[in-house]
Amino acid sequence: MALAIFDLDETLINGDCASLWTQEMVKLGWADGESFIAHEQELMRQYAAGTLAMEDYMAFTLSPLVGRTPEEVAHVVEPFVEDVIEPIFYSDASRTLAKHREAGDRLLVISASAHFLVSAIAERFGIDEVLAIDLELQHGFYSGRTQGVLTYREGKVTRLHAWLAEQNESLAGASFYSDSRNDLPLLQRVDRPFAVNPDPTLRAHAEQAGWPILSWR
Repeated sequence: MALAIFDLDETLINGDCASLWTQEMVKLGWADGESFIAHEQELMRQYAAGTLAMEDYMAFTLSPLVGRTPEEVAHVVEPFVEDVIEPIFYSDASRTLAKHREAGDRLLVISASAHFLVSAIAERFGIDEVLAIDLELQHGFYSGRTQGVLTYREGKVTRLHAWLAEQNESLAGASFYSDSRNDLPLLQRVDRPFAVNPDPTLRAHAEQAGWPILSWR
């Protein structure tokens, strides 16, 4: 049994769940309209350029959750995932997941989005195991801060190796699917890297390295 590891945003789904969740928080009245969305989009442009400090992104986008309980957030995340995220699942992603299941592989999603979002979306794909950005709770309420190593760039490698040790797993024969230049540190460490709808930097690297380039729709 080998690991089949998947990035989430723009890999399994045709969009970015954190950006879409930002828009949802505005609709809910949890965040302040156009200015909030505009600043989030500027941070996402930095992400695409590979210059984002993920700590800055999380501090900004978690601010509407301060003082809210996980139960309160989960109550609105469930219909959000059903109404907004499920329609943008890549059918090719679902077929690839099915092939890995048939092969007996162990499925894992590793994402630089908040755990409450990633786990809710992964569950709809039938994936139970998730590594994502963990959020701090204080007295049962979200504090607006993260905790632990962020699953972003080299942080994905760090968190994955800790998980492998905990699970008595290895990367032997592992696959990793991603769209982003930010995932090059992990793509370079697996036996079977796949570039899915890659950004220009990842595409150039994949072409030079001879990695498969997949176009998912």
